[in-house]
Order: sequence, then C-alpha cells, then structure tokens
Amino acid sequence: MDQTILKTEEQAIFALRSLYRRYGYLPYKMSKFEEYEYYIRNKDFLVSDRIITFNDTNGRLLALKPDVTLSIIKNCLDLPGCKQKVCYNENIYRVSESTHQYKEIMQAGLECIGDIDLYDICEAVSLAAQSLALISEDFVLQISHLGILSAVLDRVCPDPKFHQAATACIAGKNAHDLSRLCQEYGVTPENEGLLTGFVSVYGERRQVLARLEALCGTLAAEPLKELKRLSRLLESSPHSEKIIFDFSVVNNMGYYNGIVFKGYLSGICDGILDGGQYDKLMQKMERKSGAIGFALYLDLLEQLPAPKHDYDVDVLLLYGAETDPAAVAEAAARLIAEGKTVSAQKAIPPKLRHRELLDLRKEGAPC
Repeated sequence: MDQTILKTEEQAIFALRSLYRRYGYLPYKMSKFEEYEYYIRNKDFLVSDRIITFNDTNGRLLALKPDVTLSIIKNCLDLPGCKQKVCYNENIYRVSESTHQYKEIMQAGLECIGDIDLYDICEAVSLAAQSLALISEDFVLQISHLGILSAVLDRVCPDPKFHQAATACIAGKNAHDLSRLCQEYGVTPENEGLLTGFVSVYGERRQVLARLEALCGTLAAEPLKELKRLSRLLESSPHSEKIIFDFSVVNNMGYYNGIVFKGYLSGICDGILDGGQYDKLMQKMERKSGAIGFALYLDLLEQLPAPKHDYDVDVLLLYGAETDPAAVAEAAARLIAEGKTVSAQKAIPPKLRHRELLDLRKEGAPC
C-alpha cells in the first residue's frame, strides 16, 4: 500500500498495530457504547463526567464510549500467573478541553492486565517510546513514580486536601504556589524544601536519581529502587536518551500507582501519550490483577503540518467520449503498475496539479 495516500493518523494505526502484535498484544474490539451506570460508577477515573447518553430499545440508558480502559477491564478475567495483553484503536467520545464541545477522538493503545512485574513495566514504557518514534523521532517520554511522590506528600502533610492542591502545583511546576500552600498548612521549612525540590526534579535519568537520593534519602527506598532498576533496563533501548524522569507527571493518584508516564511530540502542544500502572483502579473495581497500559490520542496528529507535494497526481490521463473504455483501463493499469498515481479525466480539472499528461484522444501520445 502506498503510505503517502494515507492520513498521518491512519499511517500511525497500521504501524502501531504491527508493533504491538510483535510483542504479543492481541487486537481487542469493543462496542461503541456501554451501560451508562458502569461509567457513572467510575466517573472519577474519566477525563470528564459529561457523557453522551441515549435509550436502548429496551429502555436501558446507554452511553457512547468515553474511555477504552474501563471497557477492557470489564471484559478481562483475573488469571493467576497469567497476563492478558491487548491492543486497540477505537474512537471515544468526550468533551474537548480546548473547545468544551463533544468530540470524536481517535485513540490507540495497549493494556497488560494480570500478574504484572518489572519486565511488563519496562515493556510498556519501551513500547510507549517506540510508538512515539514511529510517528516522529522528535519526541520525549517523561516518567515518574507515584510511590515516591506519595511518600514525600505523607511526610510533609497528611491532609488529603493538601495532597490534592500540592499535586496540582507539582504538575504545573509551580514552585511559588507550592511554597504558599505549604505556609498555609503550617508545613515546616525543612519539609517545604523537600516538597518544592520536586518541582525541579526532571531531566536525564542518572542525574535525577542522584538528586532524588539526596532529596529523599530512605523516605521512599523501595519505589526509588524500582525506578533505578527500570532505568538500567531502559539503557538498552535505542531511544534511551529521549526517556527522562519528570516528577510533574502526576496521573490521577486515586487510580494510578507506581510508574506513570507521558509522551510529547514536537509540533504538538499537548501530551499525545498517557500511561502508567493502575492497580488502584483494579482494586476499586474489586479485581485482583495488576495492570499497566497507555493510550495515544491520534486526533492530535492533526496539529502536525501536512507533508507538501508538488503534484496531486503523477499522470493526468485524458480520454474522450469515443475512447474505448478498455484502452483507458489498460493505460491506467499500466501506469499504476509502474508505481504512479493516475487520474483519468475527460477534461483538465482547473486545480489539479499533474506531473505529466497522457492524452488518449491523440492515440496515446504524451503531451
């Protein structure tokens, strides 16, 4: 297939599907809608609780799918010692953060559910980096560990409201408001320095690990150990230098735990990839399995500049009312077999840019 005729997001879907299949992720297809009640029970996990609903023929209230992960969890089983690995490309329906209107969003991604270990975490992170690289080599993948952040927040102030406000400041790298918040809650200067230090903890992995050890000491020994092991495993990745640590990545801490990550492409203002471990979500849904996954929001690829072509088609094939249709079909087939693009017309379209003209009205002689 000539990839040049596909949109960027369509090319990405083909490439991503092939990548995920090589690692044993099987295609997962789901309905466009679920029972509304299912999403309402887990609305805190959703980006927005504004959901498009409609009544089924039997009166049940259904919702157009605002999320993929919840649907996959619902249909996966807890299988001790096993992992269910699925990939998907689906359209979801949610309110756009930019337009505040409902939008159909093309989403691709994968989920690994079951007996999750460090290998699975590394595989998911590595596949996230490879996914970004398939679209553009100019990318960065940011990784954080919520276990470390949780330990620091618990040390600084146990108040859940403080945690929520502080997390928002850290996500925005807003050291000024974070200091003000600490003062409002009577946090000691020592603990304030510990927390505000997180705002500047990002960059090359080894440097960040050294700073974390100096900053946290033994406060988050186990999460820090896991982060070190993950970093060593990622050194073999061809994209290792583009995978950095950044503790401003703070996915919903009520549902996510452990490793979380976010991916960015040059030319796109928003994060195009979100992912991480969501064992807490599994527990809230009374599941025994662990889970990790990520999603790419392919609709954001519209922000990338479209490739420019000098011509719309290689050959403009002109024919007349008296031209034998078999001759037109034969000429078009021959040109296409040569790898050229062809537009067969009875007249020259005013805005069609063509590399060459073949006029069958003149016995097939090129003009």
